Amino acid sequence: MYLIIVKKCIKNLRSFKSFVSFYQIHKTLAGILLICVSGAQALAVSRENIRPAKPNIIFLLTDDHRWDALGAMGNRIIQTPNLDKLANAGILFKNAYVTTSICCVSRASILTGQYESRHKIDDFGTDFTKEAVEKTYPILLKNAGYHIGFINKFGVGKKDQPKAYFDYWTCTTKSQPDYKMTDANGNFIHNTDKCGNDIREFLDKFGKKGPFCLSVSFKAPHEQDGNPPEYIIQSRYKDLYKNVTIPEPETADPKYWNNFPDFFRTGQNIARVRWKPLFSTPELYQQTVKNYYRLITGVDDVVGDMVKKLKTMGLDKNTIIIFMGDNGFFLGEHGLEGKWYAYEESIRVPLFIYDPRLPARSRGIQAEQMVLNIDVAPTILNMAGVKVPSVMQGENLLDIVAGKVPERHYFFYEHTYQKSPKIPQSEGIVTKDFKYINYIEHGYEELYSIKKDPHETTNLANNPAYKTVLESLRKQYAEQKKAVL
Repeated sequence: MYLIIVKKCIKNLRSFKSFVSFYQIHKTLAGILLICVSGAQALAVSRENIRPAKPNIIFLLTDDHRWDALGAMGNRIIQTPNLDKLANAGILFKNAYVTTSICCVSRASILTGQYESRHKIDDFGTDFTKEAVEKTYPILLKNAGYHIGFINKFGVGKKDQPKAYFDYWTCTTKSQPDYKMTDANGNFIHNTDKCGNDIREFLDKFGKKGPFCLSVSFKAPHEQDGNPPEYIIQSRYKDLYKNVTIPEPETADPKYWNNFPDFFRTGQNIARVRWKPLFSTPELYQQTVKNYYRLITGVDDVVGDMVKKLKTMGLDKNTIIIFMGDNGFFLGEHGLEGKWYAYEESIRVPLFIYDPRLPARSRGIQAEQMVLNIDVAPTILNMAGVKVPSVMQGENLLDIVAGKVPERHYFFYEHTYQKSPKIPQSEGIVTKDFKYINYIEHGYEELYSIKKDPHETTNLANNPAYKTVLESLRKQYAEQKKAVL
């Protein structure tokens, strides 16, 4: 179009040669060409606005991070200002759960968008098949043109981890990395600080090369396994929370442990074995919870540095940050330490999405809908404009918030790693009002009214007043057990 205009202008100008100097013609042509170039540039900008660049995506995962160990979730003791700022400027999910509360299974569910019953990862040694790994969210993004990185703990399998697919990979082949690490010069570095260094290195290498998806899996606040287990913190946090007294939970009372059946209270139950060196006295309780909080504050500082790095590089306006815990954690509740079982402390996690591209009205939202770890993969793929495989069982979190998909009113919980007596296997149904738990090896049932009894203090399974509720949930449980395959 612009070429036609120029040709017409030249034709008309020739008819005025006798009246206009060559200099004037030259100036006129120069002006027209300038207009043409400016118009072309404006058109290019317009097209760019219509088809914006794909977003960068950073997925941050903490280990054993319970839902209420975050300032934005109402905890007035823990110091997490950087995470709180992102959560409060994004979408904070108040009721986020995992479908299986153990890291290897939950991470497989996060990567694949599937329940354990479908992805079949139920221990620390089983690797993804080639077919399965190629339908995880990072590899699907890789195929769509993203640079992908994974930092610290992949968490699924040991022998055949998918390192070769990634542009950047610093994961250990151990099922659990150590807190005490060494840097490039052989000097001690804490695992959390090493993650921070790796984040900066990835951004320096790939931040400007097109869209990227970086998955960061912190060890914190997981304990350092051992006999006894311990929490290894950075020395700079040793006085943090020093003058604070952490309130003990209601269900730390010994009567709640004693209410469990005999098969559960065996001396081999891992949750009780680990409770003894960490929670069996008031002094141990204070020390353990404070160290747990200190490790989370360490993660918060790394996230703050990461946000500053994004701003310095000019990447902050197009980088989505998603934060989640891989499962919850007992801090002495019910006389337990750890996760595994279907109680709220174990299966609820923090989760938020910070997307700077969203309009102001879509930020600062506290979403009450029930959401799951299997929703992460389809959400990330949707954000990147990548087709979600039909094998994924989760939903796009943004569609859930917007009401574009039916609201979830319940979900199936399953935990079949190990067996009694160490970790009695359990399954069940979690609804907004009730929770049904079936210890499948023993045929032992529990029923809790979450709405009336949020700390799950009273088992209603044998209460005649709840017979109809129990029967309804048994039926729903049986149906969902088949449906998640």
